[in-house]
Parts: sequence; C-alpha cells; structure tokens
Amino acid sequence: MDIENLFDASYLRVLSREVEGRAFFAAFYERFLAASPEVAVKFRHTDMARQRAMLKKSFYHLLAFYASSHADYYLQEVAVSHSRAQLDIAPALYDLWLETLIDTVRAYDDQFDDEVELAWRLVMTPGIVFMTFHYDRGDECDD
Repeated sequence: MDIENLFDASYLRVLSREVEGRAFFAAFYERFLAASPEVAVKFRHTDMARQRAMLKKSFYHLLAFYASSHADYYLQEVAVSHSRAQLDIAPALYDLWLETLIDTVRAYDDQFDDEVELAWRLVMTPGIVFMTFHYDRGDECDD
C-alpha cells in the first residue's frame, strides 16, 4: 500500500468535485461546525473563506510532516496558535476534526474504501499528534 499516492490521488479527487453545490473544504467546515457547539463557538468570528484557504495550505505541511517527521515553521506556528495559551483548541477537538474530515472524504471521493481511509488517517495523524502534544506547551515548539 503506497500511502502517499493513495492520499494524493484521493485529495485530487475530492478537490475536483462538488457535492450539492459545495466544494470539499466548504462542506468539511459546514460539517465540522455542525458537529459540536464548542466548535461553532470557536469559529463564530472566523472569516471562513480565509480559514478554508489556510486549511488547504496546512494539508501540504501535514503531508510534509508525515513524510519527513520534521515540523516546519508553519506547522510550529499553527501548533503555538492552537495551544491552550492562545486559541485553546483542546486535544479532543482534533479527534472530531479527523472524524469529520474522513466523513467528508467519504462523501467526496467516489473511490473511497478502507485503504483510502487508512491513508488519510495515517497522513493526518502525525500532525494531529504534534498539535496536541504542544497544547499545554504553547511557545515551546522547537525543532
């Protein structure tokens, strides 16, 4: 199983589709905001177009982190901004984030199967672990 190629191919498929008139990231955020009142509160003053663009950018950094086990400056900055001391994105919300992401991929990828799901989970999980590890460490995101 070539995880990176499975992920990359699925990612291209989900980006190329609209379901019920919504692009992938728009649908993801609609689902994520609806998944929890806590999430809705966290995003209540957020420019969602900007947020979707940031998430697209983050995917490349998450894939790079998966491939290299090296957190670049961007990922470190995101971890700091999401720590308890700043945006206070609790570790449990990352589980919900991942499950919502997988559900959205399932709806957008017409070739979704267990291998595709596993590829997404394996690519996203190292970055999630990095983020949650730094939740109580704040500015301590060093290489």
